[in-house]
Amino acid sequence: MKKVKINIEGMSCGHCVMAVKKALNNLSEINVEDVKIGKAVIEVDENTDSLEKAINAVEEAGYNVINQK
Repeated sequence: MKKVKINIEGMSCGHCVMAVKKALNNLSEINVEDVKIGKAVIEVDENTDSLEKAINAVEEAGYNVINQK
């Protein structure tokens, strides 16, 4: 598993944090370590497309992923 920080644009409150956390927790192939306004820290399997799925989940929740490290 690889730890990845995702920077997220459009989050401004606790509701946003909960929406992103819920979207990420719906993905069984990732572990959510932390979600705060503007960022999420997750663990992904480098051998799968789990990072792409996480990014898609955040964007489907209505936020923009601006980069990941």
